[in-house]
Amino acid sequence: MVDYSKWKNIEISDDEDDTHPNVDTPSLFKWRHEARLEKMKEMEQEKSLFLKAKNENTAKLKELKSKYERVMKEGIDVTDLKKQLSELESKKIELEDHEERMKKKEKLMPWNVDTISQPGFSKTVVNVDQPKKVKELTEEEKEIKTREFFKKHEKNLKAYGMLQKYDDSKRFLQENPELVCEETANYLVIWCINLEMEEKTSLMEHVAHQCICMQFILELSRHLNRDPRSCVSSFFSRIQIADVEYRKGFEDELVAFKDRIQRRAKEKIEVAIAEAEEEEKKKRLGPGGLDPVEVFESLPEVLKDCFEKQNIELLQQAISTLPEEEARYHMKRCVDSGLWVPDGNVAGNIAGNIAENVAEN
Repeated sequence: MVDYSKWKNIEISDDEDDTHPNVDTPSLFKWRHEARLEKMKEMEQEKSLFLKAKNENTAKLKELKSKYERVMKEGIDVTDLKKQLSELESKKIELEDHEERMKKKEKLMPWNVDTISQPGFSKTVVNVDQPKKVKELTEEEKEIKTREFFKKHEKNLKAYGMLQKYDDSKRFLQENPELVCEETANYLVIWCINLEMEEKTSLMEHVAHQCICMQFILELSRHLNRDPRSCVSSFFSRIQIADVEYRKGFEDELVAFKDRIQRRAKEKIEVAIAEAEEEEKKKRLGPGGLDPVEVFESLPEVLKDCFEKQNIELLQQAISTLPEEEARYHMKRCVDSGLWVPDGNVAGNIAGNIAENVAEN
């Protein structure tokens, strides 16, 4: 029997179509790869802590048993030793139970490009419909291939992403076998990020389900070393009659995937907002490279009031009341930010700059 519970999501790294400007292509693979490594790291840390606790308990148990036998021969009261032995034996049972849970958890962990090549079991297998070995593509070739695929199949990619029933998805992929590939999984990931950024969470979750189905098909093909197109029927048959453990593994991976999509979309929105604010700030910089909004906010209240009222006389009177050095400092910053233009129509300059740079912000 094949252990289907090992079929999990392998995140791919093909570049995206440039028709998706909101997604950072170079960081897409890095993000997905880091998510896998984080899971693996947590598992390794848990195993390390468990092994340490198990070794310590085994050593203490061995030492205490030896001491117990020695004390028994000497005819000394062993009540306390019995209590300690009982506690260590209970701890041993707890550790054995924990070890079983860890093994089960590790069994359900997704295979990925970092672990799939590790040996599992040895047996002679005659593979059927093995995919032909292809030359490894360069990053540039991958980008061109992915862009062309998106452009050629976008209509069908969206159609697959919107399907709801397993039977419909199975039929659609069998009728369009060219979609059973990593480019499709990558397209769906990008689509999910865009949907979440547009606050279409419900639709994102639907497309995410279709994405995980595709990734499970791809993982099955790698596990069996077969063409992914020949694994479509096997996957959908398996998921429809799945046992509790297999179904839970699929649902857990789907939940984790949606969580990563939401976190990534949030990061992209924050970056986009920061970039927009920075761009807006650059546009309003004055001749001396200072931001008029920031300069205005830093002015003493008496000067702020003058600029807000756009009163030249009041401004000149206010400046005359300040110490010379302080007045010179603030007026230089006003000139460098464009709030004050010494030459030309001063009143017009002040009115225009304040209206545009201060009132709007």
